[in-house]
Amino acid sequence: MNAKYRKISAYAISISIGASLMACAGDPLQSGLDPFAPMVFKEGTTTLPSNPPNKSTLLPFYVTQTTIFKFAVDTNSIAIGKDGVTRYTVVITNPSGGMQVQYEGIRCDSFQWRLYGTLDNNKWNENPLGTWTAIKSNIPNRYQAALAQGAFCNLNSQETSLKTVLQSLNPRSFTGDPPAPAF
Repeated sequence: MNAKYRKISAYAISISIGASLMACAGDPLQSGLDPFAPMVFKEGTTTLPSNPPNKSTLLPFYVTQTTIFKFAVDTNSIAIGKDGVTRYTVVITNPSGGMQVQYEGIRCDSFQWRLYGTLDNNKWNENPLGTWTAIKSNIPNRYQAALAQGAFCNLNSQETSLKTVLQSLNPRSFTGDPPAPAF
């Protein structure tokens, strides 16, 4: 064999060996494992608050110009979870003064929210049917979108600094302006 054919033969053998090794290792796409797929979400344990929100820690936040409800978050209840969920207590007040208190969570990576429980007669009731639901941005009472886009999320990533979350909820308190009116 001359030198030219030995080089081609050696090249063909190395390609054959490489292909065999790749076949042994398996193609991740063929095996069902996508190396570029996002991690599977695993939610951590959620415990309902033990007490109703404290009026002194309620922080009103802006939702939309068209909403007729008032919204406030209990700043003591905000929990930035390692599972990617920011949990919080929200107080929703209707125009006649009736209030609904809910404990919820927001996922920034999927732009979803979940209702964990409601407060009735100073007692927390778990919501056994609570599932992750898409946050709607185009409705008047879009308070979950206001929280996600305005404070809890940094684009599609969870904001991990409580100080930044609080500053985003009420920027006036960090500028020297008078605080937003309380409920």
